Amino acid sequence: MNTFASAISTRETGRTAATEAVAAVRAGLSGATPDLAVVFATPDLMADAAGIASVIGVGLGPANLIGCTAEGVIGTAREIEHGPALTLWAASLPDTAIDSFILDPGQAPDGGPVMVGWPPAIDPSAPPDLQGDQTVILLADPFSFPPDALAGPDGGGMAREVTGGMASGGQAPGEHRLILNQRVTHSGAVGVALSGVTPLVSQGCRPVGPEMTITDGGEGVIRQLAGRPALERVREVIEALPADERRLVEDGVLAGIVIDENRPEYEQGDFLIRGMMGGDPGTGAIAVGEHVRVGQVMRLQARDHLSADADLRAALAAARVTTAGAPGGVLLFSCNGRGTRLFPDPHHDALATAHVFGEIPLSGLFCNGEIGPVCGRTHLHGFTAVMAIFPA
Repeated sequence: MNTFASAISTRETGRTAATEAVAAVRAGLSGATPDLAVVFATPDLMADAAGIASVIGVGLGPANLIGCTAEGVIGTAREIEHGPALTLWAASLPDTAIDSFILDPGQAPDGGPVMVGWPPAIDPSAPPDLQGDQTVILLADPFSFPPDALAGPDGGGMAREVTGGMASGGQAPGEHRLILNQRVTHSGAVGVALSGVTPLVSQGCRPVGPEMTITDGGEGVIRQLAGRPALERVREVIEALPADERRLVEDGVLAGIVIDENRPEYEQGDFLIRGMMGGDPGTGAIAVGEHVRVGQVMRLQARDHLSADADLRAALAAARVTTAGAPGGVLLFSCNGRGTRLFPDPHHDALATAHVFGEIPLSGLFCNGEIGPVCGRTHLHGFTAVMAIFPA
């Protein structure tokens, strides 16, 4: 039987916060030795990442420990967006094999950045039929982990389930800390691969306007939508929106790209959300920061706390059906644009999870980018809540 526990500490040094959290988690595990422990801590505490790892190693003795710096941390029914805080989660998973790994920045033959150290069974460059069926939980440094590191051999998203997020809180390269067991690094990524984990991805955006087919584009640029210059078409759509939807896009409009066109109709969770990073009035092209191809469908997206709330609760309810009841524990990776930056009340994602799953052991962080699968392909996201759901 799996056993889970989690705790939050707001003590003001890394070691004292870790000591307090370890005591609470050890009591919650009722004597079970954890096979996996995950820790997130704010930059002021994670400055002593080695001390945090040591306290957890001595106090809990987990077989596998991963962690990273967090702008803010999340616990069961609670989110701490300001001030020093540490959250610790641990699980005893007696029937689960776990492989931990660390990825270091490297250079591809063409001179581009790559990540070195993928275990063969989860290497994204390997053909899907050579990859195992394990789910990956990945914590990465946003300054040194290129988004293309999640691309498969066909240039699309990684053809396996990966959940996780980018460390946050650092302002420059080298300021984040990543933990793998007793090793601390400032770059790359750390992760574990294991079976039996259910991923959840909830988008924080609302589709607006009509669906439009990309008729000219490639790489990260859309040149035409429905046979018209893309920038011109986007402006027309925005001008034709109802007043309430036009107000939503005043803070910025996003692009939703359909990943799987083999569906009779597209719903909110079928779109990969990308920011529009600029437009060229001369050519009418727009940059979306995602590999696109002719024939894909795009729809404009707006940030909206009401639809984000409804989508998360619907995704949680569906996951509860998939897991045949309340899960045993959850790791939550929430965008640092969520929390009180999106919702009118604090603790939104943590409380919504507790409302559907009950107050089960949960830990998480506010990420600088979330990692999760859409239509069977893993991508780097923004404005989402991504979860790794563990069975009881």
